Amino acid sequence: MTEITLSVPDISCGHCKSSIESAVSPLSGVETAVVDIADRNVAITYDGSDSTVEAIVAAIDEQGYTVAR
Repeated sequence: MTEITLSVPDISCGHCKSSIESAVSPLSGVETAVVDIADRNVAITYDGSDSTVEAIVAAIDEQGYTVAR
């Protein structure tokens, strides 16, 4: 398993948390996706052979949030 933390400066509330977790969690290979509202980031554990950072970032982007690079 691979663990990453993505900075998402647009996170500001419970709706943001729910929206992002709901978009990332069902992706193939994603084991966990936990949004920290205070730190404005998303901690993700995933199987790198089933998913990619690009796919995860795309799922977050589709919800209207921008991942800081």
